[in-house]
Amino acid sequence: MKKIERAVISVTDKEGIVEFARDLQEFGVEILSTGGTAKKLREGGIKVRDISDYTGSPEILGGRVKTLHPKIHGGILGRRDVADHVSEMKKHDIFPIDMVLVNLYEFEKTVARKDCTLDEAVENIDIGGPTMLRSSAKNYKDVTVIVDPADYAMVLDEMGKNNGATTLRTRFYLARKVFAITNSYDRAISGYLKECSVS
Repeated sequence: MKKIERAVISVTDKEGIVEFARDLQEFGVEILSTGGTAKKLREGGIKVRDISDYTGSPEILGGRVKTLHPKIHGGILGRRDVADHVSEMKKHDIFPIDMVLVNLYEFEKTVARKDCTLDEAVENIDIGGPTMLRSSAKNYKDVTVIVDPADYAMVLDEMGKNNGATTLRTRFYLARKVFAITNSYDRAISGYLKECSVS
């Protein structure tokens, strides 16, 4: 069992996110978030810590760089059962991140519009989201990763039964789902760009 104490939430699909975050807070989970997601959560009365406050680095380049930071990926990828990882995390003031909740920029929805330009399509290629998802899925033994809002209820139910923790079986199921979805996302991007040309 892995008790969840800290979560990163950064979602495009905000349906049900306030309710989910409220339930996380009932379990005592600290919530880190960015941009529009943080705003939405605060409007719903959720206590949120900005990722920029946690990392000590502002969002830069128009929001292109916000979660690509060692304090985020170190917190996700650091193995809690490896002494060197634990000591390095302490040395660099990196706290474990136990849950990552991310869904991706709506690339396919964007390029489906007839007036979509190549530049607009490229701006809707998510970088930080897939990176956090893949990092979390790789470290599924320590991190609960959610890419699909349909899994909110299942995760909360399990946390309720296990004093705020999730099981290895569930974390592995969620990790497999991440790799399936990021694979599909990359294929959609590749397929679109294959039909484009530049001069």
